[in-house]
Amino acid sequence: MDYYFLIISIIDIFVLGIMSILTKCNETLNMQQKKWFIRSFLLIMMISALEVITVVADNSSSSFRWISIIANYLGFGLTPAVAIFLAAAFDKNRSTKFAFLAEGAYLLFLAAAFPCRIVFYVDENNQYMRGDSFWIYPAVYFFSIIYLLVMTIFIAGKYQNKSKNSLYLIAAFLLACTTIQVFFPEIHVTWLCVSLLSILFFIYCNGMWQQLDELTGLLNQKSYLNKTSSLSRDMTLIVFDVDDFKQVNDNYGHLTGDRCLKEIADCIKKAYSKAGFCYRIGGDEFCVLLNAEAEEESCYRMLIKELNLRRETLKMMPYVSVGSASFVKGDNVLKVKETADNNMYQFKKKQKKKVRVI
Repeated sequence: MDYYFLIISIIDIFVLGIMSILTKCNETLNMQQKKWFIRSFLLIMMISALEVITVVADNSSSSFRWISIIANYLGFGLTPAVAIFLAAAFDKNRSTKFAFLAEGAYLLFLAAAFPCRIVFYVDENNQYMRGDSFWIYPAVYFFSIIYLLVMTIFIAGKYQNKSKNSLYLIAAFLLACTTIQVFFPEIHVTWLCVSLLSILFFIYCNGMWQQLDELTGLLNQKSYLNKTSSLSRDMTLIVFDVDDFKQVNDNYGHLTGDRCLKEIADCIKKAYSKAGFCYRIGGDEFCVLLNAEAEEESCYRMLIKELNLRRETLKMMPYVSVGSASFVKGDNVLKVKETADNNMYQFKKKQKKKVRVI
């Protein structure tokens, strides 16, 4: 028995148990995120325990053969599900359902393939052996990691998270560690690395969600203040104010008002997020930090187009006033904000004197 591997596995399971408790007590995550992160940690704990069982049972008494078979089957079969669980914690959607169906099909395939010794088998002497098509297991596992990576990058872009390079490093780290055990089965490092991945992923997601405004999905006021206090290049500050928003709440209710804010936020993000950062900094107040080289007028025209499209189905959606000011590195953010606000109020006054176009 490899006692070093046993001790590492116990530590691994213990740490994941602590992570499950911390996740349950976390006030930043919603119920779906908590549920799937905890399920991910518990699944990794279970597979880590199964790997210990396979090591202990291998080459032992033939009476333990079925224990070895079941432990290997569940270990190989449930491995891709870890990435799917983590993806579900990020954003459960239609692709996640297809991923779970694929995982179910893979489990059925392993069960059907065992008598034929295709992926793995345990002989009559209770000795684990790899089958001629063992490559199927790492292939399915790698595809699940790629799926998680693609889903994470998509959601990170949706939420304007710019630290995508760290995701590539995390995925490369996991694939490298997994490859080691594929080629050197006696080195049991895969599940230690998967545990580290899940914890790093949790930290990444938790940090990203803390930057977001819960209602609109835009970056929040705290993120805005942190960004403007450490600005490293020239940008343009654009402020947006929803006109007569109180009347929407008074006449149609706060749920309709929230829907309007979500639609306006989505329009702002579609128009400006590729060239800057979009924030909700107050109740009905939004702003954008636009790259200095970006075409502000082009983004504004796209905003008009998006707002007009939404207004076709949401008739009560209010109009939006816009103002901007240059933000040079080292400028006082409050003074720049005041200039942008003044320009926005001038825009608002002009719009009241004519038929609005947005």
